[in-house]
Amino acid sequence: MSATELATADLPSGEPIPSSGPPAPAPSPKPLPPLRDLFAAAPSNADAFLAHLQRCLQTPSGIDTTLLLVCYASRLSASVLEALTRPAIRRSADRLLAIAASLPPSATLVFTAKALPGGGVAAILGVAKRLRALSALLSDARTFLRLWGLLNMYFWARRLVLGSRKEEEGKDKEDKVERAISWVQMSTCVVFQALENGAYLSSKGVLGWSASAQRRAGLWSARFWAAFVGVEVGRLFYESHRRGRRSREEKFAGGKSAAQVQRDEIEWADAWKKSVARNLAWAPLTVHWSVEQGMLGEMAVGALATIPGVIQMRDLWRRTAE
Repeated sequence: MSATELATADLPSGEPIPSSGPPAPAPSPKPLPPLRDLFAAAPSNADAFLAHLQRCLQTPSGIDTTLLLVCYASRLSASVLEALTRPAIRRSADRLLAIAASLPPSATLVFTAKALPGGGVAAILGVAKRLRALSALLSDARTFLRLWGLLNMYFWARRLVLGSRKEEEGKDKEDKVERAISWVQMSTCVVFQALENGAYLSSKGVLGWSASAQRRAGLWSARFWAAFVGVEVGRLFYESHRRGRRSREEKFAGGKSAAQVQRDEIEWADAWKKSVARNLAWAPLTVHWSVEQGMLGEMAVGALATIPGVIQMRDLWRRTAE
């Protein structure tokens, strides 16, 4: 099981404000470079890619985002490969059953390698098995990296307490509904992280929880994560409602021009849509992990979890661009 990070900053990238002047002429298409030039540029392109990837991996948040994408992309790829080989395996099984049915009861059926699916199917299944192993390894690594999440939640709670004091002193006018939502989310995250930490450390022999206690802790951890995601979706729509009711003075506060306000709106809408998409993708997964037998297939789990991975990786890639 894997959990979403508590605060993933989305850097908005709105569309450019259209110019009031005449449209610029469309640039003429550039001729494709010769093939030898592409091969010559390959080493420098690879170097630039690796340098950019290194920048992505320089923070704990960047490491988790990268592992998230690779983890669930591997899981999805393994499910797709297995689904592609299923018809060939079924045909082989049907052929063997037909042969067995045609033999007399006293006959002995001996299986050989020729009766099994072709080597290509076996190779594909081998790749799928390795991708599943990679996904399981990365999931374990992400759980390990989250062990220190309770420390971040301490500072989250500290900020909320300080914000409440400022509000009492009249120095902070934060919306009371949003503050209450933050307290609920922080509380659910503390329980989620404490249960996950206990179950994980017990599975490694560090703590002494029984296997049944670990299983119950894992289920309840996912349920509190589901509560967090549900509250977050509600908070996002409440934020959209509040923003839509702003007065003209609030929109143009600080002497903003009309172009700046329009740009801010586009950027905010872009970030809001990404947050909604990410949380709506996590929502069915948190429910799936909250019940004993699960509700989704492997391919659905991989596909849904890849969505936030792609969204977060695109933003991370953009943030770390030089």
